[in-house]
Amino acid sequence: MRAWVVRTPGRVDAVELPVPRPGPGELLVRVRACGVCRTDLHVRDGDLVPHKSPVVPGHEAVGEVVAGEGEAPGTRVGIAWLRGTCGTCRYCAQGRENLCPSSVYTGWDADGGYAEYATVPAAYAYRLPEGLSDEAAAPLLCAGIIGYRALKLAEVPPGGRLGIYGFGGSAHLTAQLAAARGAEVHVVTRAAAARELALKLGAASAGDTRPPVPLDSAILFAPVGELVPPILEALAPGGTLAIAGIHLTDIPALDYDRHLFRERTVRSVTANTRADGREFLAAAAEHGVRATVSPYPFDRADRALDDLAGDRVEGAAVLRL
Repeated sequence: MRAWVVRTPGRVDAVELPVPRPGPGELLVRVRACGVCRTDLHVRDGDLVPHKSPVVPGHEAVGEVVAGEGEAPGTRVGIAWLRGTCGTCRYCAQGRENLCPSSVYTGWDADGGYAEYATVPAAYAYRLPEGLSDEAAAPLLCAGIIGYRALKLAEVPPGGRLGIYGFGGSAHLTAQLAAARGAEVHVVTRAAAARELALKLGAASAGDTRPPVPLDSAILFAPVGELVPPILEALAPGGTLAIAGIHLTDIPALDYDRHLFRERTVRSVTANTRADGREFLAAAAEHGVRATVSPYPFDRADRALDDLAGDRVEGAAVLRL
């Protein structure tokens, strides 16, 4: 089968690999589309310490079951980031499986969706909403789910003002859901095309500097630690900043009075639970959340990653197989 692998930091290589065999409790999926996530970029560039080498990246895969246990052949499923947890530790017992110390991830610990076929444990595959094409469904599987968890942890009050910093695949889905639930959304991004898209999707403002009003909550999607102090300054008293990325550059020193006093909160977002995934997919269907997709042919996965790194992707990049 055709696939892309990361062997050394900074590049992906097109290769031929054997079709994988599903293990006990796993499905073999013929991949029809796979989203290109910023986490894939961190895997390619070595920002994330390799867990498997070489590895097939990709954890926003949509495809058709062709073999395995747990779903009938022909069923359309989604393969997402979280691939397995122990099910017995205190975090799993508390419903916080995203913090499981034995958790494993698609496209990092095991081969992912930049391939014609992929495997997934049936218990971690998602049934997908009807009425969405494979390409439109793919970004929901990580960009959407992680954005949803970040939105929950940002604790936007009813009718509150939410700042979104960075406006790529995850942010443009999160903004739609937040607005549909009554939040006033303010976007900060350096890309002019992204600002235009934000306004089109219902943002109250979109600029490249501080929002025009104090924020009740904020989500940082850009992996830039230098943004943390100015975001905290933009928060109203009692506001919460949720940092959504798996990787972040260093955060500068914080001034207690300017950045944290008056009960401002900073919290990180670590992966997601399967419950988050099910909740988000249901909410996306209910509120008509739709991905703006920039499609790429499968044989240009390297270009898609380069364009993502250079902020040249509108919405979410998706590989078509």
